[in-house]
Amino acid sequence: MKKIRDNTIKLNQFLKLMGIVPTGGQAKLMIQGGDVQVNGTLETRRGRRLVPGDKVTIQGQTLEVNLNNNEDPDVMTDLTEQTE
Repeated sequence: MKKIRDNTIKLNQFLKLMGIVPTGGQAKLMIQGGDVQVNGTLETRRGRRLVPGDKVTIQGQTLEVNLNNNEDPDVMTDLTEQTE
């Protein structure tokens, strides 16, 4: 699991972590292909830093970023999924 040090995660890492794509290469293709929105805006930068509360929409589902690292500041412990 990727470690979170500054309470952010890159968009491509988030997509892999959530199981939307199995590889970084596939995440890159989806992002650059215009298949991903962040907070309702098309996002084509795979390195876009997501922060808690950001909403990522892909393949008809919306995922809300929730980086809950109260126990260990270096580890991501929670991500929640929302469907619209």
